[in-house]
Amino acid sequence: MAKVFTIPVPPDLSRTKRERTTDPRYVDGQKMLVEAMSYLVKADPVGNREAIRLLSEHVRTRFRMTDSPLS
Repeated sequence: MAKVFTIPVPPDLSRTKRERTTDPRYVDGQKMLVEAMSYLVKADPVGNREAIRLLSEHVRTRFRMTDSPLS
């Protein structure tokens, strides 16, 4: 059985904080995905269920993890 050891590291308070600004491309990308989902729902909600689920999962997980408006 393996054991997990954590070594606490105090935060570096000397780092400067970045000012938060929104990236219009990030917001536009989210809007585009939502519009695509609403189009698929209007076209054929039952037939497009898997595509809607895929887009929804992308918005909730990967899109927010990998694409940051601050980068």
